[in-house]
Amino acid sequence: MSTFVLVHGSWHDGSTWNAVIKHLETKGHLAFAPTIAGHGKGANKNVNHAQCTQSIVDYIVGKDLTDIVLLGHSFGGTVIAKVAEAIGDRIQRLIFFNAFVLNDGESLRDNVPPDSQALFDKLAEESDDNTTMMPFEIWREAFLNDADLDLAKFSYAQLSSEPYQPWIDKLDLKQFYSLPIPKSYLYCTEDNSLPQGEQWGWHPKMSSRLGLFRFVQMPGSHEVMFSNPGGLAEKVIAAGRD
Repeated sequence: MSTFVLVHGSWHDGSTWNAVIKHLETKGHLAFAPTIAGHGKGANKNVNHAQCTQSIVDYIVGKDLTDIVLLGHSFGGTVIAKVAEAIGDRIQRLIFFNAFVLNDGESLRDNVPPDSQALFDKLAEESDDNTTMMPFEIWREAFLNDADLDLAKFSYAQLSSEPYQPWIDKLDLKQFYSLPIPKSYLYCTEDNSLPQGEQWGWHPKMSSRLGLFRFVQMPGSHEVMFSNPGGLAEKVIAAGRD
């Protein structure tokens, strides 16, 4: 039995993982899905990256979770890297699931193409609280391209605006890159949320930064937790095993 802590990505909250958790629990595992500070409907969006990280640290310590497999999806990859620096003694393995792996001194914004930088800069500037909201057309075609329209609409209704400050904060990751914690990269092959390939894509661009890592892949989009939660749960187990 493993204990999984699943950290969501941008625009999401912990409920994103509900269906995946059910599948993990039927296999005898424990799974937790905290909501990052500043995320979810009605949350105070005035947070920075350090506060996002601290909220997950506080959750894990507050529940006294140990020997955990800590998974980060997308933006969540930047969070679990910093969580690992803070409480690495509680973590058995890290799983980066189609997740950002930043170089030391970079921001998430530095790791998306210029057209995406310009779009989200504009959305944040036009908001009244320095947040961005995923346009539905991008959600359907690039993020959840393996789902029908009904599922795209259902899942989109669960999203909320994303604090932009954590996207632009530059992260000191020197300590992260010295940690001995085993790492896995879980890659969905139809994920088109970043342009596929070596310049911007999840794999091998992001994954290769981890050094030695276990590689697990499956068919699916960036949001496969909605389109195939059972299949994702099986791959999470494979990525997180001893």
